Amino acid sequence: MATGRVIRFDEVRGYGFISPDNGSADVFVHANDLLDGKDQYRPGLHVVFEIEDGERGPKASHVRIAEPMTALAVESISTAAPIPIGTASKLPARTDRSDIGSGVPLPVEDLRHELTEALLGVLPALTGDQILHARSKVIALAATHHWLEA
Repeated sequence: MATGRVIRFDEVRGYGFISPDNGSADVFVHANDLLDGKDQYRPGLHVVFEIEDGERGPKASHVRIAEPMTALAVESISTAAPIPIGTASKLPARTDRSDIGSGVPLPVEDLRHELTEALLGVLPALTGDQILHARSKVIALAATHHWLEA
């Protein structure tokens, strides 16, 4: 068994790439080889997998999430140093950030992207369900304070 981190995974197309921890070449991964729901695979996620010879080179199989969320990991969210926006994932970044901190409501989709980047930057092993749960709580809070566009 090998370990590595998801570099990218396109849920719609059903494939992506994993960077093995041992420094070897990136490995192709297809959705059919995932043991967890494909919606859980995000950049930075730590995974365990087997490497097989595919039609076009190394291919990951029997891919599963390496570590479940722990109480210690949850605690680290509140004590971690800030993560520079745009470094934790390959999500589309906003190009105009002049309104941040200005009291101008933020589009919900922008908040989702910013939250996902921050969460993966602090805890790359978060599952998709954990990210969705955390985002829904923060978005609900933001909505009650009118921090979001209507």
